[in-house]
Amino acid sequence: MLVSYQWLKEYIDIDDLSPQEIAEKLTRSGVEVDAVTDLNQGITNLVVGKVLECVKHPEADKLNLCQVDVGEGEVVQIVCGAKNVAADQYVAVAKVGARLPGGMKIKRAKLRGEVSEGMICSLQELGFESKLVAKKYSEGIFAFPQEMVAGEDALAPLGLNDTVLELDLTPNRADCLSMIGVAYEIAAILGREITLPIPAVVSSGEKASDYISVNVETSGDNPYYGATIIRGVKIGESPLWLQTILMAAGIRPINNVVDVTNYVLMEYGQPLHAFDLDRFGSAEVVVRRAREGEKMVTLDDAERTLSGEHLVITNGTDPVAIAGVMGGATSEVQNDTENILLEAAYFNDTTVRKASKDLGLRSDASSRFEKGIDPNRVAEAGIRATSLIQQLAGGQVLKGPVEFDELDRSSNEVTISLAKINGVLGTDLKVSDVEDIFTKLQFSVKEKDGTFTVAVPTRRQDITIEADIVEEVARLYGYDNIPTTLPNTPSTPGGLTEVQWKKRKARRFLEGVGLDEAISYSLTKKAKDDHFTEESVHHVDVALPMSEDRGSLRTTLLPHLLDALSHNKNRNQYNVHLYEIGSVFHSKEQTITVQPEEKTYISAAFMGLWQEHSWQGEKKVIDFFVVKGILEGLLAEWDILDIRFAQTADKKGFHPGRTASIMIDGKEIGIVGQIHPTVQKTWSLPATYVFELNVSELVNANNDTLRYQPIPKYPAIDRDIALVVDEKLTSGEVEQVIREYGGTLLTQVNVFDVYQGEHLETGKKSLAFSLRYLDPEKTLTDAEVVAVHNKVLEGLEEKLGATLRA
Repeated sequence: MLVSYQWLKEYIDIDDLSPQEIAEKLTRSGVEVDAVTDLNQGITNLVVGKVLECVKHPEADKLNLCQVDVGEGEVVQIVCGAKNVAADQYVAVAKVGARLPGGMKIKRAKLRGEVSEGMICSLQELGFESKLVAKKYSEGIFAFPQEMVAGEDALAPLGLNDTVLELDLTPNRADCLSMIGVAYEIAAILGREITLPIPAVVSSGEKASDYISVNVETSGDNPYYGATIIRGVKIGESPLWLQTILMAAGIRPINNVVDVTNYVLMEYGQPLHAFDLDRFGSAEVVVRRAREGEKMVTLDDAERTLSGEHLVITNGTDPVAIAGVMGGATSEVQNDTENILLEAAYFNDTTVRKASKDLGLRSDASSRFEKGIDPNRVAEAGIRATSLIQQLAGGQVLKGPVEFDELDRSSNEVTISLAKINGVLGTDLKVSDVEDIFTKLQFSVKEKDGTFTVAVPTRRQDITIEADIVEEVARLYGYDNIPTTLPNTPSTPGGLTEVQWKKRKARRFLEGVGLDEAISYSLTKKAKDDHFTEESVHHVDVALPMSEDRGSLRTTLLPHLLDALSHNKNRNQYNVHLYEIGSVFHSKEQTITVQPEEKTYISAAFMGLWQEHSWQGEKKVIDFFVVKGILEGLLAEWDILDIRFAQTADKKGFHPGRTASIMIDGKEIGIVGQIHPTVQKTWSLPATYVFELNVSELVNANNDTLRYQPIPKYPAIDRDIALVVDEKLTSGEVEQVIREYGGTLLTQVNVFDVYQGEHLETGKKSLAFSLRYLDPEKTLTDAEVVAVHNKVLEGLEEKLGATLRA
């Protein structure tokens, strides 16, 4: 909303305040002012000149020699190239030495041998936007539409002594989409009176109802429609004051009648429309819903196809306007128009919004109807426009208007207590303080025992509940005056949930070891998930998927990570290591009757080299043990140390010999291993390793309590053993027995060799372990170590049939 400072002064006395001060007060009261623009962009020495004579330049066909009276006694010659310059025009002249927008300085010049002492200006040269200049002057100089005094300052008549405030309004403040609404706001802030226009219309003895009838078929869409007839108008150029006000408000002048409707739109916030009565096509106005597929041509000369959800104004047969959005080209006011049908109506906001959105047609009128207009100012705005048209275009106003009226004009009442206001704001206001604020807002109020019953004017349709009243009191009292206090409530320390904590530590660790995070859609293609999803888990299908590739909720994170690896490989990136933390969705039902279970997973995928030191000539290819080591480090970050890797050969989508289930407390919480070669081929990937953890299950895992202990004072004793065991036994199973029989003296067990082949029986393998014994209280003797060590060997032989390798 663009607000002219000079126009605003017609409604409220603000001569003692600058535009910048007004802007500051508006912003502090909650109506934000985005910009304050001075229309005089450094212009000096601009005066009114009268063209006494205009002849062609003897040496240039496209130039004119103009003899111009600029009020200095002597006539000056100015060379002008505008096609529309002519004798007896009053024009804006920049004299020698003048400055124009952009820093242009006017100098005495000689053009094709003729002296030019100044410049006759177009509106664009004076800083007006081309889109705001009337068509008549869009490609030439501006001529004042009325007689002026040569030599007088041209800034004021052109409105260039004005300042424009650009308001950034929130959708609820539709009342400030009008000059009167902004005036009410400033009057409330300053505690001053507002002066409203008092329209006066001289009507003839004839009744408008004898010439036109109004029929509204859907009163819910259009509860009020008023039609006024003005006969014998003379269409012409608007007076200068009206043109400059409209241009300051961002509206292009067209003609005196249309300009009046736009002026009242900006003044009252009430959209109006003027039809050419002779081109209207009938003696009846019928407001109805459009027929499906019905067409009409709007004022922008575009053909619009309408639907049954759009409201139209018709002549009983054909639509002549889209209600609240735009008029039709067939009944447009033109230069030869003599009789006018002036529409002032109240249209339903939802209906207007629907038509505006469907047709891609947004106008100043539609934006105001969408946000809500004042029902008590609809008819008044019509009278105001009628009065101005009669003043500027002449004509005879027929007694009327002809109305259809089922409009509810009642005001809303809100009841609130003083205690509530003070309790919310933290203030200590008295009854008189609050009543004074309501008086400034021009709200009617009744008070009894500290409770206010506020009658909200219909112009403020944003105020419906207690909170709105509290906001109004806060705004007018002044946000800066509200005391700063701390809430007197028990404080609750913030913190992360177990899952949030694990996710944060996981990101820090995985990125620290060299992985990059991937983020993918939670919707996927069912066929991709089926490579890894067990039959017991069912997909959750989307009812209306955006595409086939986004038809189901994912049950695993792995397919999208493989997509990412394949995407990188196709772009010559072969060493890629990614992880993702996200939700998966599992259902036990084929047909969903209950919500699926949402679980948090962490997955990672690796391909190519893990390390490459070209200088040293070292390379480390990704393998099972690299990924297993990263996984163990991640679990250690979560203080989970008691984990076991159980080899598995039946996991869907995984290599049967290079895959292990991750076990904690006897429960499977994830998987690690190589992708099955056939699945790798589907994604065109080389050897690819992955892991996937169910973080939701890990929340219930028994974390190992972190304990600190002193560095041992006494030496440890290491023993290495090589055991021959059944090839089906895992090193983890053997380690478990070693720890069981080693007791408290056995502090560390590490496997350092696996051998299977020559010199061993078929079905056997050799596992070599390093054992460390330590007593923190004393130095161990050899005899003590031998006793415990022998016990370990006996236990291995008894439980696993393990023997020492010769």
